Amino acid sequence: MEGSLCSWFSVTTLLLLHASLSHICFAQYEHWPYYPQYHEVQQEPPQPQRPPDIPKIYLRLSGEKRKHNEGRVEVYYNGEWGTVCDDDFSIHSAHIVCKELGYLKALSWFPSSKYGKGEGRIWLDNVNCNGKEVTLAACESNGWGISDCKHTEDVGVVCSDKRIPGFKFESSLINQIEQLNIQIEDIRIRPILAAYRKRIPVTEGYVEVKDEGSWKQICNINWTPSNSRVMCGMFGFPSERKYNSRVYKITAQRRKHKYWPYSVNCTGNEAHISSCKLGDHIVVDRKRNQSCELGMPVVVSCTPGRAFAPSSNTGFRKAFRQEQPLVRLKGGANTGEGRVEVLKNGEWGTICDDRWNLLSASVVCRELGFGSAKEALTGGKLGQGMGMIHMNEVQCVGSEKSITDCKFNVQSLGCNHEEDAAVRCNIPAMGFQNQVRLRGGRTPNEGRVEILIERNGTLKWGTVCSDGWGTVEAMIVCRQLGLGFASHAFQETWYWYGDVSADDVVLSGVKCSGTEMSLSHCRHHGTELNCPKGGGRFAAGVSCSETAPDLVLNAPLVEHTTYLEDRPMFMLQCALEENCLSSTAAKTHPHTGYRRLLRFSSQIHNTGQSDFRPKNGRHAWVWHECHRHYHSMEVFTHYDLLSLNGTKVAEGHKASFCLEDSECESDIQKQYQCANFGEQGITVGCWDVYRHDIDCQWIDITDVAPGDYFFQVIINPNYEVAESDYSNNVMKCRCRYDGQRIWMYNCHTGGSFSAETEDKFLQFAGLLNNQLSLR
Repeated sequence: MEGSLCSWFSVTTLLLLHASLSHICFAQYEHWPYYPQYHEVQQEPPQPQRPPDIPKIYLRLSGEKRKHNEGRVEVYYNGEWGTVCDDDFSIHSAHIVCKELGYLKALSWFPSSKYGKGEGRIWLDNVNCNGKEVTLAACESNGWGISDCKHTEDVGVVCSDKRIPGFKFESSLINQIEQLNIQIEDIRIRPILAAYRKRIPVTEGYVEVKDEGSWKQICNINWTPSNSRVMCGMFGFPSERKYNSRVYKITAQRRKHKYWPYSVNCTGNEAHISSCKLGDHIVVDRKRNQSCELGMPVVVSCTPGRAFAPSSNTGFRKAFRQEQPLVRLKGGANTGEGRVEVLKNGEWGTICDDRWNLLSASVVCRELGFGSAKEALTGGKLGQGMGMIHMNEVQCVGSEKSITDCKFNVQSLGCNHEEDAAVRCNIPAMGFQNQVRLRGGRTPNEGRVEILIERNGTLKWGTVCSDGWGTVEAMIVCRQLGLGFASHAFQETWYWYGDVSADDVVLSGVKCSGTEMSLSHCRHHGTELNCPKGGGRFAAGVSCSETAPDLVLNAPLVEHTTYLEDRPMFMLQCALEENCLSSTAAKTHPHTGYRRLLRFSSQIHNTGQSDFRPKNGRHAWVWHECHRHYHSMEVFTHYDLLSLNGTKVAEGHKASFCLEDSECESDIQKQYQCANFGEQGITVGCWDVYRHDIDCQWIDITDVAPGDYFFQVIINPNYEVAESDYSNNVMKCRCRYDGQRIWMYNCHTGGSFSAETEDKFLQFAGLLNNQLSLR
């Protein structure tokens, strides 16, 4: 009886994740430095011994899994696989299961067949472990097969990503081979041909497994393209491709090889090789070390996605290309992760997480040019979307070219954005994290930025000039290091002592767009450094955070609440003092004059993963006597009226004098209230409402002629506070003013429409230069 390969060995890859704010960067990289990887040899820990009176069992994680280290607990006992009932199950029992499977610990466990109902016997019920047992069979229970449970009570566990170093699985199930110890510590693609040895990423070479401390090849006799597809997916590539087999045959004849005595049998749709079946055992002639006389070592060649394919003059001419972008990832910190959004009728919408699993997530990842899915996330864990929910109960086979080819339910009854599906994809190991480091911080997530630069043929560590250094640049550093989002960007770092040998400035004039995967890909001065302040105390610094807020304006509310008011000047003295009126207001008679105001309400939602807080602490807030309130941010929103050629004809701005939780979703508690000098902010799942009848909630259009215009609102326009997605901070409407009345229509947030639909909305190119940023 064949079992799942994850029951016999673990596989860990060398992949390192990098961050992405909203979408992948499609730049081509010509010169990627090569940094050899070094691995410390670890001593194997002693294996726990099973007491002689305890039966030998085998465990596996099965069912509808969202990642390979979770699933329904199944036990092999007395020649038959069965499940475990959730009665009396605890985190201690989950720890024993995970450790027996080679993971360091359990993260959580779930009752009530979360991973689907199993089949066959329910072997264990009322399991009670104290956490010190070496096997689940040693825990107290009702006894083998004694249970009053149904499969609706099958228990599941989630194990840690990290594995016990050098862990050995003891198995007698693999093709009935008795007493065979299998230890798979790692798996890799090792480049063989000279042309591939120093290319990054590694896309072609031998497939090798680390078994009993040494690397071994796999015989290609039973190897299939489906196996190659799974291997490429694990290493971050969307598909496999053909290679020059004749060259490898010649190379194989010149070398001696040490073969792993097994083959792998994949269907090609697995997200991870641990989900494949173990193939036939190969008899090894240990004296001659020959087990593949009629074959040669397995070679895989993978097609890199667009973001990871160097330009044609360095080799990769046939990188994976999307025919049409029908899916995207939003709100993720790392490249290849985010909330899944699909395009329907020109409008982007989310996917409800019902039945969301690794198979469907892998289709999304491959469609976007990444590898297979590392994790399928549910419950809006990477932020909530707004607008439509286009798909529900998605069921993919795994071979589909697009998520839109899978079966799904168009009805999303009972779904809301708290159930938005997300993914984390496998991406190629680029080595970018080796080119930057943080020094001097209190934690590994903060410090002075030090970057590795090539100067005159040698690699040198140095600092980054802080002139123009901001949140967007800091975001790239945190992404490059795999530390999530930037929470702060620092232009002075005198309190962080970095490496003395790295005090010199080696990079200046850094300006990033937000899509780069490495700081060196941003615009900068190159070798012509220009940093008047110098390095040292003025070197750039960052602090990183795993989560970030995401502010989104409720566009329909703006459209529905817009109106005009002619307001006397004597009622606008505070607004004039706070610069909420146009410049000509100063010439308006204070007693008899008036201003025409375009008024509207705004409702700003925090759909991210952490609370939105003002940049400055309350000690730095500014008291305004006229309105008798504190300003926590001098500029929180920009209100602009633009002509059809993109020229700004009127503007307004509103300081965030009172950021608070006006309303929240039903299960969220309000945390921020401005009364009595209270803390300001917007909690995740809450929204701040600025009513149309409060000061500065307007644009002064007194001097505007009748006509057609664009109305635009930008939240957090200066990037003073880090967010997971800045593209949705813009809201745009079409506007018609006849001199007495005003109509607002087609209001929508940035990025909610397809590029084609957005072009129809704009109908001109000028506005593109007047959006969120001039970067």
